[in-house]
Amino acid sequence: MPSRQQVSDMDSQPASGPPAGRNRTPNRATRLGDRIVMGIARHWLAIANLALFTFIALPFAAPILMRAGMPRAARVFYTIYLPTCHQLPDRSYFLFGDKAVYTLADLEAAGVLSDTSVLQRRKYIGDETLGYKVAICERDIAIYGSMLIGGLMFAVARKRWRIPRLPIGIYVLFLLPIAIDGFSQLFGLRTSNWFLRTVTGALFGLATIWLTYPYVQESMDDIVLTTEARLAQETGQIERPGI
Repeated sequence: MPSRQQVSDMDSQPASGPPAGRNRTPNRATRLGDRIVMGIARHWLAIANLALFTFIALPFAAPILMRAGMPRAARVFYTIYLPTCHQLPDRSYFLFGDKAVYTLADLEAAGVLSDTSVLQRRKYIGDETLGYKVAICERDIAIYGSMLIGGLMFAVARKRWRIPRLPIGIYVLFLLPIAIDGFSQLFGLRTSNWFLRTVTGALFGLATIWLTYPYVQESMDDIVLTTEARLAQETGQIERPGI
């Protein structure tokens, strides 16, 4: 019969077997979450480009639906994009009309605007003669369109080169044209036109992509490496059954 001291020594010794957590199987939901995160990190650029393409393509559905005689469906898109854009007809592209762009004077001369206030102007969608406006303005089309183009260019260029980050100082220079054009028109100092809105918007969109995407790429690369290492470690810790 063991003595009291021997019993005490036996109680103080750790239980035999593998260390805690050595052969613990990782949670299946956790592994699935890691793989989803890694998939997003690997394909973030395709996701971003697809999102931009969708965002800029849907506003063109509004005039197409109006032309097809489906005003209720068209108004859905005008309503969805209303919080994102002023939708002023004198600053928007038109489809299926006499011209692609109209100035405020053109619309007043056509007699389609009885009130030149901003709230009344933004409600005007178009008609069979003038055509129907796109659901976002000229500048927004230039901004998001150039961001999509910049994203596609980044996708091609990153396969061969490491794209350098755009310095903040140079980014500010790209902002100056859109700031000058936008604020001078906002305060009534001058009236812009479709060409200036397009050029300044495109410069802003491309510069934004050049500024942000290299940072995003570095972050996503780190996520992929970290997640791959964790998955490999978890897989190695799983005790495989004997054959």
